Amino acid sequence: MRGWVLRWILNILAIILTAALLKGFQVSVWGAIVGSVFLGIVNAVIRPILIILTLPLNILTLGLFTLVINGFMLWLTSVTIKGFDISGFGWAILTAMVLSLFSFVISYFVEDREFRF
Repeated sequence: MRGWVLRWILNILAIILTAALLKGFQVSVWGAIVGSVFLGIVNAVIRPILIILTLPLNILTLGLFTLVINGFMLWLTSVTIKGFDISGFGWAILTAMVLSLFSFVISYFVEDREFRF
């Protein structure tokens, strides 16, 4: 199995586990699947633009403003995807922190293999 498929499956499980841990974040299995795809697209397209636009603020806060941006990405996903519900922006930031921890652990254990010709 390719590393990115395993990483995607583990991220879906991390989303479901995070929803089980936090009462302000509810997700269905289908919402976790579709939400992880949408969140990946949003993180690839919108997040870099926001990081660049808020770079002075991010430098001033020593990178902590990135949590606010990650919370905004999760909130945007919850507004768009049915079955991926976050109660408020504070819960979105807390969810972002928990998902970041899970993502760190997943990245530590799962390596992506490069395509070689």
